[in-house]
Order: sequence, then structure tokens, then C-alpha cells
Amino acid sequence: MSIVDLYSSGEHRSNLAHFAAIATLAAIDGEVNPQEKVMLDRFARKLDITDAEYKEVMRAENKYAINPPSSLEERLERLFDLFRIVFADHEIDDEEKSLVRKYAIGLGYSAEKADEVISKSIAIFTGKIDFEAYLYLLKR
Repeated sequence: MSIVDLYSSGEHRSNLAHFAAIATLAAIDGEVNPQEKVMLDRFARKLDITDAEYKEVMRAENKYAINPPSSLEERLERLFDLFRIVFADHEIDDEEKSLVRKYAIGLGYSAEKADEVISKSIAIFTGKIDFEAYLYLLKR
């Protein structure tokens, strides 16, 4: 049983799953470097991840796969959720952008399509857009 399975709250469970996938991506090249650690700390705060959850996710033997949904709409919804987190402070920095790109590729987008979706998302995302508007704008 993974740590994500221990929580029944839908929103918190989703936040924890996002955080675990992001942490795994950050550590994919070995150790988490200091810049990635700062970013993970920021994501943990934005996602209301407890210290105990953070420590559990960051254990070396815990690697959480991104389970890519098969439908385009579900993949966009996952990216939408991540962009809501990233834009909670109304900005995206290069480290966040790099991690979002890795996440998009993990969801099944090609590198080129990931760059396109991310560019469009950054151009239109204000932090107060609902999913239906996001989906409509990305499909155009």
C-alpha cells in the first residue's frame, strides 16, 4: 500500500499523488539538487503536504509512477491541476516549467506536444480559470 492509499479525502489524495509524482520526477536523475528541494518545499506548502507525508514521499525507496490517463481530457485535467498549483503565487519560474514539462511527458505527451501545451497554458493561465474554459482554449 502506498502512502497515497492511506488518505480518503479526494482533494488531499489528489494533491499527495501530484506531489509524489513531482518528487519522483525531481529525483529521476539521482539526488534532488538544492534548487529542486526548494521547489519541492514550495509545492508541499501549496499542496498542504504534512511533514510526515513529505518525509515518506522523499524516502529513496518510494518512487511513484505517473499513471497517465488514456483520454486527452483527463491528461489536460491533470495538467490543469498542476498549473493551478504552480500559479498559486501567480508566476512560473524556469524550474517549475521544467518540472511541468517532465510531468507532461510522463502523462504521455511527446516533447514537442508538451512544449506546445505548456506554452499555450502559460499564455492563458491566470490562476482563476475553470477547467471547461481551459479545455476549450487548449483545443483551439
